[in-house]
Parts: sequence; C-alpha cells; structure tokens
Amino acid sequence: MPESRVTVIIPTLQADSTLDECVRSLASQTVADFDVIVVDNSGASRASQWESVRGRARIIENPSNVGFGAAVNQAIRASATPFVLTLNDDAVLRPGCIEALLKAAQTRYEIGMCAPRILLYGEDRLDSAGMVLCRDGASKQRGHLEPASQYARLQQVLMPSGCVALYRRDMLEETGLFDESFFLYCEDTDLGLRARWKLWECMYVPAAEVEHRYSHSAGRASALKAYYAERNRLFLIVKNFPAPALALAPIVSLARYFWHTVYMLAGRGKAAEHAASGGGGMQLLWCVAKAHLALIPALPRLVRERRAIQRHGRMHPVQFRRMLSTYSIRARQVAAL
Repeated sequence: MPESRVTVIIPTLQADSTLDECVRSLASQTVADFDVIVVDNSGASRASQWESVRGRARIIENPSNVGFGAAVNQAIRASATPFVLTLNDDAVLRPGCIEALLKAAQTRYEIGMCAPRILLYGEDRLDSAGMVLCRDGASKQRGHLEPASQYARLQQVLMPSGCVALYRRDMLEETGLFDESFFLYCEDTDLGLRARWKLWECMYVPAAEVEHRYSHSAGRASALKAYYAERNRLFLIVKNFPAPALALAPIVSLARYFWHTVYMLAGRGKAAEHAASGGGGMQLLWCVAKAHLALIPALPRLVRERRAIQRHGRMHPVQFRRMLSTYSIRARQVAAL
C-alpha cells in the first residue's frame, strides 16, 4: 500500500444508512492511497453500527454534537496527509473523484482548495460548482439547480463547498482550521475567504463528480438553519470584509430581506420553504433579530481576528473587493433560490 496522500474526513450526526452508502462509495475510487476518518457527533456511537465504517474507517466518537467545524478539525489534527477531503455523510463519490481532485491540486502549489462537481442525488442538476458570495456575505452554491452540463469547464472559483472539498494541508496550517464558533453553516466560506487573503487559489474540477442529498441532516428550511446562516454571515463579514465592503453589507442585507419577503408571498425561495414547513414570517424575523443580538458579545473576538487576518494577509483590500465582485451573486438571486 503506497503512503496515503489524502485523509477523507466524514463528520456524521445521524449516522444512518446514508453514511453507509457514503463510505461504500469510497470503494469505487480509482486510487487507494487515502485514509478515512469518521467523526461521530451522535453521542450514541451510531457510526460503529455499520460494517462498512468499522472495516474502512477510523472512528472518532464525541459525547455530543460538537458541530461541523470542530469535528473536521479533530480529524485534521489526528492525520498527517498532505491533503484532506471533507465529505458530508449524505454525499456519494462517483468513481475517479479523488483522483481527479488530486490531479488538479498537484498542477500548482498555489492551489490550496479544489471543488468537485456536486450534483443533486439522482439528478442531472447541480447542487454546487464551487461557491459564490452576495455583497452582504450570504454564500450560495454556484450553479445551484442548473443543468450540470453547463458547468463542464475546469476553472478557478472563489472557494469550495465544505460538503465535498479538497484542502491542501499547507494551506490549512498557514490559514488556520475551521472556525469552531460557527458550529453549523458558513465555516467553509469563512475558511475559503481567509485562504484567499493569503493568496491561495481554488479550482473547480468538473471531472470529480459527487451526488448529494441536499440538506439531509438539518433540513431544507428550518429555524435552526435560518438562525445559524444569518448569525454566521455576520461573523463572516466582520472577520473578512474590507471596510468599504463591510459598510455596504447592511444595505445589501435590507435588499435581500425585501426580496425574501416578496418571494415568500409568491411561494418561492427559502423563505417560502420555511413558511411551508410551519414557520411563518414572524419566526424568520425573530431568527434574524436573534442572530444580530448574538453578534454583540462576539464582536471583540471577531474584531481581533479581523485585524490579524488583514495584518497577515498578502492580498490588498482593493484586490479582495475586486475578487468579491468577480464571484458575486445579487441579493435578489439569493432570495429566489
């Protein structure tokens, strides 16, 4: 067996049959030089019930749910391979995925991240071809719900979705690992932006294909998701946005809230999904208010981290703003998805 180049890290909370299918998909890979670590956040040793997991993976068990970022960080610290691959337990790798990602990453050292072509499970539509960012920090999957055939070109993108992403260890050691205070959602966006401040690049690799059951763990729309997505968006922009972009963000947010309301009344978008699942407009409003209140006690820490990111960053703030413009999505588009 050759020395491993990649550690595949699979955090799991439910550890149900989707985890079993996820781990079994690793057997179809065209390379064998990778290790597997499953981080069980169930608090009930659920991952070990699956023979596929016991036979292929090292299992790290947590007594409770420590969150996505903390679980992945545990596995990163417990491994030593030059690359790590984060993999949601509700995703299935198609044959050749890991090999294609490695091939792209190894073309140039500056490539610190790679994003595969992530399709919706059992469909020809995309879940993600990398990530794009709204001017208020709301991140969305590039190409979400569009035909996968429209995203067939190898190219640079802003950052990968943490659902399935290849990271270079040298990049992680320089940039820092996932921010564990995020707990759920946007950790991948925060890490990607911090890497970009350090001039690390991200490649979208369409030859690396994945199928994903979208939001299997947290649900397609829920109060939990709405709160963490909004709170962590605020954490993200305070940490990473240059001053002019940070000043503009509240105005863009107001526009996004307006379009969420319009589309909710028309029965479209995430706000309408939330209303259909039993949560109304007032619950969404409370989630937004609670998220802003949570920002207040976190501000001193976030400001310290902001200063460190910009002090040690190699990208000029003007370049950073141009990059955000290149990979942006409008507030109305965010609300419509």
